[in-house]
Amino acid sequence: MSSSGAQRGPAARQAALAEQVLAEGSATAAELAERFGVSLMTIHRDLDELERQGIVRKFRGGVTAQPSGVFESNVQYRLKTMRAEKAAVAGEAMRLIEPGMAVMLDDSTSALEIARRLRLGGITPLTVVTNFLEAINLLSDQRGIHLMALGGDYDPLHSSFLGVSCVEAIGQLRVDVCFASTSAVHGGYAYHQEQHIVSVKRAMLDSAARNVLLVDHTKLGRVALHRVVPLSRFDLLLVDDGASPEALRDLDEHQADYRVCATKGGDDRAGAA
Repeated sequence: MSSSGAQRGPAARQAALAEQVLAEGSATAAELAERFGVSLMTIHRDLDELERQGIVRKFRGGVTAQPSGVFESNVQYRLKTMRAEKAAVAGEAMRLIEPGMAVMLDDSTSALEIARRLRLGGITPLTVVTNFLEAINLLSDQRGIHLMALGGDYDPLHSSFLGVSCVEAIGQLRVDVCFASTSAVHGGYAYHQEQHIVSVKRAMLDSAARNVLLVDHTKLGRVALHRVVPLSRFDLLLVDDGASPEALRDLDEHQADYRVCATKGGDDRAGAA
């Protein structure tokens, strides 16, 4: 048994625990106790604190950073997952943006991939509106981009600003296109686990002349606790080429206009109602 965990203080050990769980997705308390050389009681106290911070969720005998139909995963975990798929979708989304546009980005890591590309400065002048702190930090010093940060109550789990004041701020705006993502897509609807996120996403969609849904293929054929909007509210759905034929048939059956985006080595496919 390692004694390194016992030798470091609680804050340092909890940071190392969080990094471990975020990297692996889940772990048992017994595994973590052995790995960090501390008692099960100490591990459970550490995990209680990490759960309080919204970084992980405890279950019987263990802990997870992965999403469920009820809980969203921590933004740091989402930043590590499906990176090639999100990059493919973001690359296609960039073809929809032209100089002079006002673009809204939600607090998804898929939309953040668009912000990464906008930071390169190839499409200016541009107005970008977002509530996502990660995107704000990326674009805050970018010449040629007029950045509008949506205020509200800061939510560390999502690294974004939410709440009534955020919804009201969105309602005062009209943008050319909104790029948004949700946790699940099934049966003609987009879903998300958390109600306070749903209200912000709906307001964003209402504020845009055109709406584009960004999803990686793992979100198709799944549901979460809350319906956000029907897929008919989106002018286009972008998904990577890992989507199964069954998932694409479900989109066809519900008359969703979609485009399949090639990851490296993939082929472009498109479908529409």
